[in-house]
Amino acid sequence: MRFWPSLFLAGCMCAMAAGSNAHALKGLADASAQSDSCATSKNVKPRIDKIEPPNWFAGLPSPMLLLRGEGLNCAQLTVTGKGVKLTRTQVSTNGHWAFLWVDTTGAASQTLKLAASNSGVSIQRNYALAARNSSPTAHQGFSPADVLYLIMTDRFARAGSADPPGDDRAAPRGWHGGNLAGIAEHLAYLKQLGVTTVWTTPVASNGDMPEAYHGYAATDLYAVDSHFGTLDDYRHLSDELHAHGMKLVIDLVPNHVGVQHPWVKDPPAPEWFHGTLQHHPSAQHDFNQLIDPHAPPEAWRNIVDGWFTDAMPDLNQSNPLVSQYLIENALWWVETANLDGIRFDTFPYVDRSFWHDLNATLHSVYPHLTEVGEVFDRDPEVTSYFAGGEAHQGIDTELYTPFDFPVFFTLRDVLVHGKPMTELDDVLRHDSLYPHPEHLVPFIGNHDTTRFITDANGSTAKLKLALGLLATLRGTPQIYSGDEIGMTGGADPDNRHDFPGGWDGDPHDAFTQAGRSPQEQDVFDWTSRMLALRATHRTLEGGMEQNLFADQDGFVFVRTLEAGGCAAQGNSQAVDSRVLIVVNDSENAKSLAIPMDGTALAGCSAFTPLAPGAAVSAGVDGGTLHVDEPPQSMSVYEVR
Repeated sequence: MRFWPSLFLAGCMCAMAAGSNAHALKGLADASAQSDSCATSKNVKPRIDKIEPPNWFAGLPSPMLLLRGEGLNCAQLTVTGKGVKLTRTQVSTNGHWAFLWVDTTGAASQTLKLAASNSGVSIQRNYALAARNSSPTAHQGFSPADVLYLIMTDRFARAGSADPPGDDRAAPRGWHGGNLAGIAEHLAYLKQLGVTTVWTTPVASNGDMPEAYHGYAATDLYAVDSHFGTLDDYRHLSDELHAHGMKLVIDLVPNHVGVQHPWVKDPPAPEWFHGTLQHHPSAQHDFNQLIDPHAPPEAWRNIVDGWFTDAMPDLNQSNPLVSQYLIENALWWVETANLDGIRFDTFPYVDRSFWHDLNATLHSVYPHLTEVGEVFDRDPEVTSYFAGGEAHQGIDTELYTPFDFPVFFTLRDVLVHGKPMTELDDVLRHDSLYPHPEHLVPFIGNHDTTRFITDANGSTAKLKLALGLLATLRGTPQIYSGDEIGMTGGADPDNRHDFPGGWDGDPHDAFTQAGRSPQEQDVFDWTSRMLALRATHRTLEGGMEQNLFADQDGFVFVRTLEAGGCAAQGNSQAVDSRVLIVVNDSENAKSLAIPMDGTALAGCSAFTPLAPGAAVSAGVDGGTLHVDEPPQSMSVYEVR
């Protein structure tokens, strides 16, 4: 962690309980600037309104607590407990905020006592130092063996018949009433589809922020938004997912908060934000400036320091107080809700140093936890710059993987906008830029993009090709809820319709086969069978990818556990070692002749069609594979 010594100006307090004479003397010296004020305010009664984090866990890194209240600048702050000590304090000039560094190294779970005292008045609060989750299967992380499913909680399903006050399902940007319990009620549907991991949009409270159903304008980073339920509801969802053999990924937003957060008008410390509500820079979005070694500093500063919108104040992660607060917040959520992974919003808008500190801490505490970052850019040079495993500008973000936005854009181009399939081959060639391209998370749409089928002018055939490629390309596929039934939608907020059947009284219920339209069932059946195929073939979950052929509308590739051909490995009868995928996006049938020598198909002779792909036979003649692929279709073969 990095520290700014000039910021550590403690308020008027006694730090003798800090356990160190040096720290106590420093606290008294730093307090001198406010001693006169406190001398005339001996009767000010201290008040503690809130403590963040609301509890902590024995065995996690020692916490920095943030207290909110009144009169804290003229109070003696103490923390008592067995094996713990208060090592440092810092209080805001107005006495509304106090930072307490508490050393819990080696301490057992217990209830600590926090106190703020002044002139005989002492306010005490119990503070839980809880036991950590000891399960060996906790915090598993997601991997290419998983299928991520993105849910906008407000738009998926509601448990309970009564609509909350203020909800209006007719308002495109209003609250519609979906909640965490509604997700928990439909896990059987997700299992049937083939989902293994659920990623929900942020659950943190957005308070009274208007049109904040999406969750990205937090006003309390330690509370579940009441529209979605309670912390217990979130824990219950986590428990139910794990009971079903599934995982949970949280969406965290270290870049910014909502404009109604109490910090905006009353920051806990100087330089808490980049600018103020009245005077602040606006975020720029040219990420090329971040990767360009010749760009002037002002160019990248406008990206990482600018406010994403005027309603989303930009946090200053270069301030060590902000950085430590956000790192602890991530640790708290992972431990509290037994999470398996994290999705980080607006990744390029935050300084690399912070990402390194955050991810390094997470990995030291949770070795199997994995994270995916949003880098909304079609250029692999840009997205790979943020992947962990390689230092740029001397700093490794240690991010498990970014989303595969380049493949997202390219799939739209080749399947919808008439670009040649060679462009997909080309973007995949840029996998060489990533330390771990197999970790990438490809997708065909999310809550910030138009629905694929709408972009494809309603073509179910093209949607199925996109979903089929998603299930068979390298990486961890991510599906946006509703794409598996062909939900339509244009730009935000039209791409965020309610999932049909998620509310009592919906005209049809797409959670059940009987309730789906023929088109919805067609797409669902294709998607679930492709995901089942993926789950039963190890090579689709973790094998390497060899791209064998690409032209205007054809693409052929093989997923394999072995780089050499069948004969070279001497195990041509091995089950599940090679899967061949043939894609034809043309409106006409396509005859393909694929040379096999020198590829993972060399010496292979048996090509067995696998459902749900087209039941097309493939023949071998003189080291060449011959396939006649039907129009706008995809064939999958088990190869031996």
